[in-house]
Amino acid sequence: MKKTILSLAILSALLISCNETKHKHENTDTVETTEGVHEHEMEEMAAETHTMYNSWVNEIKLDNGNKWEANLETTEGVDKMLNLVKTSDPKTVEDYHTLASKLNEDKNYVVKKCTMEGPSHDNLHVFLHPLIEKIEALGKVSSTDEGAEVTANIQENLEGYYDYFQ
Repeated sequence: MKKTILSLAILSALLISCNETKHKHENTDTVETTEGVHEHEMEEMAAETHTMYNSWVNEIKLDNGNKWEANLETTEGVDKMLNLVKTSDPKTVEDYHTLASKLNEDKNYVVKKCTMEGPSHDNLHVFLHPLIEKIEALGKVSSTDEGAEVTANIQENLEGYYDYFQ
């Protein structure tokens, strides 16, 4: 009998706790103040800044002080993207959008052909995630100055690949 009462008390406590947590989540999800929107915009801006200034190098790790082994297709794709950035000479916003489209194709090749696994693969994602965001940003630039800045950041990102992968 004591076991039954104890079991019911524990079960009741868990149900009440889960319900309160659910209720708290419902309350916070339904009301968003203008201050909350402002904070969200600031977080997005911080994330964009983080991406554009290659902060990923603070997150990526080496393989016990050595470069990670990358599959051939990944390195070829990065080589191709870097060469494309270095040899392109965009003059208009449309040129930057075209460059972004070509870079996106090469990036998709890298993603599709990747056979890496484990920690090397995880670290490749640390490298790729900001690159993907930069390519997307390049496709949305509205001025040549903005395009030049994003392109320079893409080049820096691509050049950083060789510091961590071989």
